[in-house]
Amino acid sequence: MRLIARYARQRATDFEIITVWDQKTEIEQLSLQQPSIKTLSKTHPAALWFERKMHDDFGIIIEDAFDNRPLVQQERFPDKIHPMLKSFQQSELEEAPFKPYKYETIRGDGVFEVSVGPIHAGIIEPGHFHFSQAGEDILHQEVRHFYKYRGIEKMLEGKSLSQAKSIISRISGNESIAYQLAWRDIQLQASGNELAQNSQKYHAMLLEMERIAHHLTDLGFIPNDAGFGAALAFCSKLAEDTRRQLKRLCGHRFGFDAVDFEAHTLDLEGFDSFLDLLEKEIAFFESWILGIPSLLDRFDTTGILKHYQALKYDVVGVMARASGVATDRRDTPFYQEHGFSIETQEGGDVSARFKLRINEVKQSIALIRKLKVSQVDKITLSDTKDGDYCAYAESSIGELFMSIKLKNGLINRFYVRDPSFINWQALHLMMPGNIIADFPLINKSCDLSYAGNDL
Repeated sequence: MRLIARYARQRATDFEIITVWDQKTEIEQLSLQQPSIKTLSKTHPAALWFERKMHDDFGIIIEDAFDNRPLVQQERFPDKIHPMLKSFQQSELEEAPFKPYKYETIRGDGVFEVSVGPIHAGIIEPGHFHFSQAGEDILHQEVRHFYKYRGIEKMLEGKSLSQAKSIISRISGNESIAYQLAWRDIQLQASGNELAQNSQKYHAMLLEMERIAHHLTDLGFIPNDAGFGAALAFCSKLAEDTRRQLKRLCGHRFGFDAVDFEAHTLDLEGFDSFLDLLEKEIAFFESWILGIPSLLDRFDTTGILKHYQALKYDVVGVMARASGVATDRRDTPFYQEHGFSIETQEGGDVSARFKLRINEVKQSIALIRKLKVSQVDKITLSDTKDGDYCAYAESSIGELFMSIKLKNGLINRFYVRDPSFINWQALHLMMPGNIIADFPLINKSCDLSYAGNDL
């Protein structure tokens, strides 16, 4: 089975540990006084971050875990403070004495360490990458994030679904539409309403526009990180054109607050011409870049994530599909009726992830042509009912999972697992056998979210 998420929820008399698999969901009750649970990380390594976060958030002890270091709590975070407990209501914390974080390293003659980040030379969010090196060769890498942990899960407690929407739509800019679609599905489940066909098409069209914009940015940056800046200039222009079209469709370049249940009349003047030009430009770009041997030499066999590794680490999205794992939340009758099929590559390297994005852009263009609607009808929602609800969306990065528990009409527990929370944990598998100069190229070929990861 594939692990999707593992998280805790506090109730009046106990903790619930919810483990979500692709085939079932398991719920285990723990004592509030001495909560402990056995690790799943020995069979599912990606469970490790879920469990470390569970301890930081709630103080739950993880038995038999090989790594009990803090995850979201940084070096000056005070001891015995667990902010997701219902009893925690502080708005400020006093810094504790500095406690060094012990990175995973490899020791030996001639082996040295290289730290990259958390502050980077570019417009990028903070994230730390710690390398063990033998000359230029990477022996091991550890990823450490959560420098901008925003407390979103706590922030949304006590809010209604409608009040939470604006915050949810801004969790991760590259995935705003995807986050909103997960929120939308939970809103519909809780109110017992169904989505009209034209609204479903409109929302799906926005999601594919978001995917195109993000993929185009990546398609420019990957060759750029191999020293070919012309590709970045070319794709940045196309990504900007896509963002402007997205604003015409929904009112915002990043689609913030775009998914709703209101009536819309879309301005589609020139939209077909935009799609025609984009299709032509991406075909030219593919021929151009894949015809440069020096670039392909940098892409091929660089940063390989093998098929069995992708399965073992339960990765999703582009990272999974480029390693031959056919997983995509769009693989539904609705999408299939409009011509969708899962795109995969087999190589698992930078080249495979690059080619996969090109193919997905071309498929998204074709999907948008069939999804296109000019009018969206208003849906009047019924009152929400208390209960546990969950939803999925396929963001540009991969499968997004969201869970919300409603109590007295308000959010009692909000949890979301961005695809990056899973995928960051597999990044180190791609490093051995490569040189440190290839790290930016490998990292960008995955292009994971920092914001979606650092909730």
